[in-house]
Amino acid sequence: MLAAFVPIWALTLVGFVAGRTGVLGFGAVDVLGRFVFYVAMPAALLDTLTRQPITGLAGRGVAAFVGGTLAVAAVGFGVARWVTRRALGEQVIAAMAAGYVNAGNLGIPVAVQVLGDASFIAVVLLIQTTVLTPVILGTLDVARDDRTTRRWRRLATVPLRSPVMLACVAGVVLGAAGVELPRLLAGVVALLGDAAVPSALVALGLSLVPAGDADQVPARPAEVALSVLLKSCVQPVVCFLLARFGFGLDGDVVFAAVLCSALPTAQNTFVFARAYGVDGRFPRDAVVASTAVSMVTLTVATALLG
Repeated sequence: MLAAFVPIWALTLVGFVAGRTGVLGFGAVDVLGRFVFYVAMPAALLDTLTRQPITGLAGRGVAAFVGGTLAVAAVGFGVARWVTRRALGEQVIAAMAAGYVNAGNLGIPVAVQVLGDASFIAVVLLIQTTVLTPVILGTLDVARDDRTTRRWRRLATVPLRSPVMLACVAGVVLGAAGVELPRLLAGVVALLGDAAVPSALVALGLSLVPAGDADQVPARPAEVALSVLLKSCVQPVVCFLLARFGFGLDGDVVFAAVLCSALPTAQNTFVFARAYGVDGRFPRDAVVASTAVSMVTLTVATALLG
């Protein structure tokens, strides 16, 4: 099982080296990232979910995952609010850094490579996209306190504008109904989906290369360290306890829930911070540090539960 991580880290390293050498040119991470998000990843999810419907037991595992996510996010929010006395926008970003997992660029490749399918992580993606993201963006919009530029209509349609989310919904519905894609279309979708994992991992490696801007100076190292501790260590442990003792689960479902909990902080944490005028250095550092630490925590989770 641990051998499944070798291609994951190898392809991430390929992306990092390509970024450092500049062989793919300026802006490669953005172009490849858009290809993954808008084309390859939706195809991979649609292909997987139409062939591997989600089970009720997996739903209970997701409940354990959600419980762990909310618990550590609440701690991150509370520390930013009452200990470090950050503004509301930074409190929201701190909560995201502690609990919002990278279910797309890293979660799907890990799920496919280690678990053998992406059905569990697809539900996680659905929850994060349709429930957590609108709440987060709405709170950030309130925190900005600019009533003339609030975009409630845009926020309400966030799920409808996410190709990953739409692919998840379509795959779940078709899979549950036992409907198969037409053979010709299924072949095209599968071929595109095959590009998702390697492209996502190379894009992840590219994203780890420092941009060289002035704002690359590290900020708030103690808060970053706490965030990484919550995300990479505490969240998987809480998820395991909930899954094993709270819901009485065992075997592959517990493994899937804990593995997903051990994923690093999502890059959207940085994206949302910059979009809403919050200092981007803290979420940037939390994403990079948690991604590096996840190479250890994901491997440990697999060694113990896989």
